Amino acid sequence: MTQLVRHVVRDQVATITLDSPHNRNALSSRLVAELTEALEASGADADVRAVVLTHTGRTFCAGADLSEAGGGSMTAATQAIVSLLGLIVELPKPVIARVTGHVRAGGMGIVGACDIAVADEGASFAFTEARIGVTPAIISLCTLDVMEPRAGARYYLTGETFDAERAAQIGLLTSATPADGIDAVVTRFTAAVRETSPQGSAETKKLLTADRRRRIAADASDLTALSARLFASEEAREGIRAFMERRPPRWRAAG
Repeated sequence: MTQLVRHVVRDQVATITLDSPHNRNALSSRLVAELTEALEASGADADVRAVVLTHTGRTFCAGADLSEAGGGSMTAATQAIVSLLGLIVELPKPVIARVTGHVRAGGMGIVGACDIAVADEGASFAFTEARIGVTPAIISLCTLDVMEPRAGARYYLTGETFDAERAAQIGLLTSATPADGIDAVVTRFTAAVRETSPQGSAETKKLLTADRRRRIAADASDLTALSARLFASEEAREGIRAFMERRPPRWRAAG
């Protein structure tokens, strides 16, 4: 079976690549499992000092796999994604997102969970949950705390698409860069991390993520239940069907 996640270690840097372009690197149960395994291996490898999370294709990550969402309860899938976000936050190595494509919904949570996030100027971003009848419940744990509050309200409520420059302005990204410069920027970050001590890096990450880890511990269970409940609702089922059928949902058609 073809792997959906590739994992390579070179020069103390683990590069983890989402490689499921046929469904826009959606967070299918198999992709989440493989990504979790790669992150755990990187965290346990004493030779790895930094992790770069990137992708093939024109989409970094489209969020939850809606083909699975349409097949019944999303409780297990939602729990797995929460665990994945928590793993990125807890990993004792800096995780750097390298984005050269579109990011939507749950993919936004992955970008937000990373310690450093770089995207090229052609990347685009959107919190699309409200448009299909759900809410950015679990990914709020890793995105609301880095974004300006007014920007968070705007993009959560409208589902608008915004570019990399705007994403950097509101705090979702560390930086936006021309497409031909992104690898140099990522290399500069990984080289800087390699100059730090393993203990200093790990303890500094703990310091930076302390509030986030407390929120995850306190709120993840309730937000997982909320997400699962909304995905099971008739309104969300209609939103997902409309998305899959490339048509307006009933509430838009009625308006």
